[in-house]
This record gives sequence, structure tokens and C-alpha cells, in this order.
Amino acid sequence: MIGFVSGTVHAFGTDFVLIDVHGVGYRINFYHPEALSKGKEMTIYTYQNVREDEISLYGFLSLEEYDLFIKLISVKGLGPKIASNILSRASVDAIITAVETGDIDFIRHMPGIGNKTASQIILDLKGKLVESSNETNNSEELNDVSLALKQFGYKPAEIKPVMKKLAKEHGSTDELIKKALSMLMK
Repeated sequence: MIGFVSGTVHAFGTDFVLIDVHGVGYRINFYHPEALSKGKEMTIYTYQNVREDEISLYGFLSLEEYDLFIKLISVKGLGPKIASNILSRASVDAIITAVETGDIDFIRHMPGIGNKTASQIILDLKGKLVESSNETNNSEELNDVSLALKQFGYKPAEIKPVMKKLAKEHGSTDELIKKALSMLMK
């Protein structure tokens, strides 16, 4: 399996990129044309999809996007093309928040998703997309901040992106809680 491709952007369109890796061109289904420019050196994380009549690569800007893609294609009736389209329309955090809060309207408005598939995505993935706070936090203060935010009624999907930002901050628990609340209010 091809895990990532590093090379130079040779050509691209709205749904693909050709990456030149030492004279070999890899065509990757890639739905972020805004991140591309001809001649740019880049690394794209890939999923190799093998079917009876086709072998194709799907590309992602980050490992978080790749991980969510893998979870999306595990949902019954959701293939790699639709999963890639979902990721091209919304951020990883927005999709996780929608699944964790059961926001069926948000998911249903993605390309190729109807009521039945949106319900299936929520049913299959709710609770599986958010890491526990102990896995993402590396200090006692951050654990306390996460617990405080949960007590204030924030959902794990709302807390996770804030905790990632706070991991780079320093200060007392009270200062970090104030910073977290200001981030959540924006």
C-alpha cells in the first residue's frame, strides 16, 4: 500500500493532482486544488483503493484528514469518492462536531449524502471520532481544563480542537480555562 507520495506538482485539476516523483507521475484523486501550485514540492498522504477494474489513489493534506477518511469509508454504503467529497467540503473538526452532536442536516447537505446515509454515518461513527482527553493532553493543567470545559457543558468534539491549540500555551489552570473559553466563544 502507498502511504504517502512526496514530489513536485506536475499538473492538477479540481479533483486530481499529478505528482512527479523522480520521473514517475502519480495521479491522485485530490480535492484541495487551493493547496496546489505547479512546481510546488509537497507530501500527500494517500489511500490506495483496489477494485476489480481499477486501482486508484486518494490524497489528503494531513494524517487527521486521512484517519477520518478511513473511518468514513467504513460506513456501510459510503465509498472513497463520496468520503473524499465530504472532506473537500468541510474541515475535519466540523465533520467530527457534526457527527458527535448528531447534526444530520450538516451531513445531509454534503455531496452524495441523503437522509439514510447521513443517519448511518452518525450511527456508525458517533463516539468513535473523538480521542479521550487523556490521550490528547500532556499535562495536569490541560487535563483540568478539559474537565472544566466538560462540566461547562461543552462536547468532546468542541473541546478537542481547543485542547490542541492550548497544548502550545503556558500558564496556570485558570489562565488556560480563560483562553479556552475565549476560543470557544469565537
